[in-house]
Amino acid sequence: MAMDAVTIEQMIREGIPDATVRIEDLRGDGDHYAAYVESPSFEGKTRVQQHQMVYGALKDKMGGDLHALALQTSVPK
Repeated sequence: MAMDAVTIEQMIREGIPDATVRIEDLRGDGDHYAAYVESPSFEGKTRVQQHQMVYGALKDKMGGDLHALALQTSVPK
């Protein structure tokens, strides 16, 4: 069962409360998304650690309900 963009955004915001999140459905199929996540919590963390935080917020959905996620993370300027 695919996830919708609203659910993905909600899960990321719950896991990283100070994040600004934008989700795009890349193919219009509800199965391939891009997530743009900006958070002060990423300060001082490597890109891998930032991505791990986002994947942690998505719990066990990656690879199951959520097939593909192109992820971009950043710290606010």
